[in-house]
Amino acid sequence: MKKIILLVLIFNYHNICSQDFNTYFEDATLRLDYIFAGDSRATHIYFHQSSKIDGWAGRRNKLSEKYLNGNGQIIVKDLQTQNVIYCNSFSTLFQEWQSEKEATEIKKSFENSYLVPYPKRPVEITITLTDSHNKISAQFSHIINPKDILIKKIRNNLYPYKYILQSGSQSSCVDIAIISEGYTKSEMNKFHSDCIRVVDALFSHEPFASMKNKFNVIAVDCPSEDSGPSIPRFDKWANTSVNTHYDTFYTDRYLMTSNIWRVYDVLSCIPFEQIIVMVNSKEYGGGGIFNQINVITSDHYTFKEVLVHEFGHGYGGLGDEYDYGNQASTMYPTDTEPWEPNLTTLVDFSHKWADLIPNGTPIPTPPINFSFNYINQPKSLIKKITQCVGVFEGGGYQSKGVYRPAQECRMKVNEVEDFCPVCSRHLIKLTKFYTE
Repeated sequence: MKKIILLVLIFNYHNICSQDFNTYFEDATLRLDYIFAGDSRATHIYFHQSSKIDGWAGRRNKLSEKYLNGNGQIIVKDLQTQNVIYCNSFSTLFQEWQSEKEATEIKKSFENSYLVPYPKRPVEITITLTDSHNKISAQFSHIINPKDILIKKIRNNLYPYKYILQSGSQSSCVDIAIISEGYTKSEMNKFHSDCIRVVDALFSHEPFASMKNKFNVIAVDCPSEDSGPSIPRFDKWANTSVNTHYDTFYTDRYLMTSNIWRVYDVLSCIPFEQIIVMVNSKEYGGGGIFNQINVITSDHYTFKEVLVHEFGHGYGGLGDEYDYGNQASTMYPTDTEPWEPNLTTLVDFSHKWADLIPNGTPIPTPPINFSFNYINQPKSLIKKITQCVGVFEGGGYQSKGVYRPAQECRMKVNEVEDFCPVCSRHLIKLTKFYTE
């Protein structure tokens, strides 16, 4: 009897997970806008508005599954059956801010937008945010009736776009939209050239090079009034398309926008799953937030390296593998296993990359001793260091208690081109999850 019950449960699970997209959804997108607000001690979620957009660019399989937890999840349930019919995970700028000193002194609100397939009948939407201990910090549920007359129909955003790379259909590829930021109308040719550089840079790195046929890349022409970005520390405030600026959280190099609704307005009616904001700037900077946004600069000499690193964050959900020396940090408490696939506190390491470690490798793994600059070194020597998997202490900004898979990796230093085997395996599996 137990065996029969187990088989029935497995059948029902797979039936739900592999349900026909057309059973529950139209070929359209439901955009949901929220406000996340609070301070270091409290988190609140508020619903703002919803809108309908023709076409759905996201995955049509494994709809009720998520590949990573992120710092938040959005879950869509069919109201009548309470079946989970879609879910996705993400991180937010708001949650990053909550760990900043400013969050102990003032309350703030942040915009957020999420896209889900447009339901055919009423659904329950649940947004869940979690803290650094993977505990729920806020949760909010509400009902969406697809026939609600106040769901705004968005037809055309009037911003022209073109494919820089078109490998296949929207349903079989990950669609990356690149927004022009700080490019005036007369600089659109430069923007298109910079978008080509994005494709060349991203797909010159493994594992993306071998998966190029699983990605589409779209250039979105959204001219700015001013050329170049805002740099607050120089008292420069520019009128740009999506209002990015340096000095986010008072960190010079952190280039980000808090106007997420504006970003999604620009991309209305354009098929996308991942966002890159290309900032017309020579200043070093950027940022990447998992399943929310990637921001890069066009003309700094580290353009290629920063692009791939930030895309590792925004698309892959990979964590930073560097540390700040003796600087104290509690972003990754040592009693909690990070959700990022390339970081561990050894709390639940068996579910990370234990299977990739050679027999006899000590845990923690002693550092590989080397004393050379990466420039002009043989690639074979660099690969030996970047492709050796272990459990090296230091990562997630902390020098103690957090561990990374390799001595050096694309997620640690700009001088290393390669992702380590752990990051590479994750990116391959994630891309297959979205496209197969």
